[in-house]
Amino acid sequence: MKRRTILMGGATLALGTMAGRLPAFAQDDKPEKTNVTLGVGGKPLLYYLPLTIAEKKGFFEEQGLQVTINDFAGGSKSLQALVGGSVDVVTGAYEHTIRMQHKGQDIVGICNLGRFPGIVLAVRKDLADEVKSVADLKGRTMGVTAPGSSTSLLLQYALLKNGLGAEDVSMVGVGGGAGAVAAIKQGQVEGLSHLDPVIAQLQFDGDIEVLLDTRTEAGTRELFGGANPAATLYTTGAFIEENPVTAQRLVNGFLAALDWLQTASADEVADTVPEEYLLGNRDLYKQAVENSREMYSPDGVVAKEGYESIMGMLQTLDEELANADVPYESTFDARFVTAS
Repeated sequence: MKRRTILMGGATLALGTMAGRLPAFAQDDKPEKTNVTLGVGGKPLLYYLPLTIAEKKGFFEEQGLQVTINDFAGGSKSLQALVGGSVDVVTGAYEHTIRMQHKGQDIVGICNLGRFPGIVLAVRKDLADEVKSVADLKGRTMGVTAPGSSTSLLLQYALLKNGLGAEDVSMVGVGGGAGAVAAIKQGQVEGLSHLDPVIAQLQFDGDIEVLLDTRTEAGTRELFGGANPAATLYTTGAFIEENPVTAQRLVNGFLAALDWLQTASADEVADTVPEEYLLGNRDLYKQAVENSREMYSPDGVVAKEGYESIMGMLQTLDEELANADVPYESTFDARFVTAS
């Protein structure tokens, strides 16, 4: 891992250059909870690649943790599992922390994984002559990973920015993998709001035309006007309070994965993920990795600019949040990742 300074309980603690060199408190103290259950919605998606890297490269085990991963149909399902107490932590969209804080539920991000959404809006190739922009999606059936997920939220925001509303399209949950590919190929949906490797597969096969691409900084700024943090490790305030060392160890594992991704080749990534993630085409998966490389956080921090971008989007989309007062500090606890 890169040299970092971790702020914990008011103390400044140096994190070493190797994953095994932990902050002093983590070297001396045992994790309060060594068996951790983590929820995710669509683990094979490149949106959540840092999670798979942390798992497969053994970064969690190096921190003394056994992490059991439950893969749900979408991010909203993961959040429900956290609220219901069936998982300890979640990798999901950062915006969920704002929504839950507004509802009086203490859900807090502790490590950012993606600084850009990585979501692509696309339409079936056979409809490309009719649908040339987001504004042309009126009346269309659009696939999303799951209703209420970040893919559906971004679609809603893009519609509003183009003079339409969520009611102008039909959103259908198509899941996070092969089901989403099939939904386009079989004509079940006319377009989709989705992520790699699904998007890369459909592009490779010539099945879609891209309308909006937030895998890159340029595409993200085109829609949001700035950064827009996406995949984030979040949990409850109670979990953090009761398990501060465990929380730090989890963050350490994710920071190691993010650092590894900064220099890993596409071949190294393809060698690390499960074979089924490649969707039968290694070269295609490698291209998807390159397409998405910009979106991964270099430091695990949700910056204030990113919070303001997400907050602006939510206040635009949701009447309940139009006048919401949700402080940045309540949505992201930077003590575990802040570097000096």
